[in-house]
Amino acid sequence: MELNVLKTNGQPTGRKVVLDEAIFGIEPNDHVIYLDVKQYMANQRQGNAKSKERSEISGSTRKLGRQKGGGGARHGDINSPLLRGGGRVFGPKPRDYSFKLNKKVKQLARKSALSYKAQEDGIIMLEDFSFDAPKTKEMVNIAKNLKVEGKKLLFLLPEANNNVYLSARNLQKTDVIEAAKVNTYKILDADVLVITEKSLETINGILG
Repeated sequence: MELNVLKTNGQPTGRKVVLDEAIFGIEPNDHVIYLDVKQYMANQRQGNAKSKERSEISGSTRKLGRQKGGGGARHGDINSPLLRGGGRVFGPKPRDYSFKLNKKVKQLARKSALSYKAQEDGIIMLEDFSFDAPKTKEMVNIAKNLKVEGKKLLFLLPEANNNVYLSARNLQKTDVIEAAKVNTYKILDADVLVITEKSLETINGILG
């Protein structure tokens, strides 16, 4: 697939890039996409849910009634799960939800996600750009010039750029990330992928 490289004002630069078929033109594998997104979401979980068991409840340990003959269920102290305010049986405990995923599986998932975006014409090639100072209005103008305002955008940069990041931070539907750190979830979550020329070289180097 061949794409025109655009300027930040939306006009073509006259240059074209060819997307690598081994990255942007494969048959997408939905199952590896599912696995990679599942791992990403699992890694976001804090896993700190906790409820108190009967040994952790503050209260007397005196046995409230005799063992037999009371006409009801047998129980011991006031911290019993049978009573209101008692401990919880088999409640949640802090845990780690993360799990291992092979490197090749993650690479195939990213290639599949990029291929889906290419099939949907959801990729825009942009010349490398930077800002002298953080300015949200500049990012808004770029979106207008590219005719993608109102859509969820993901800008891929070749390296960390604080001015560009801060310019996009207040825009609800715009995200900026380094090309080397892009993941399957971020790609699929965006409506349009805006890739700079040097970022494409980074992607080709990592996934090629």
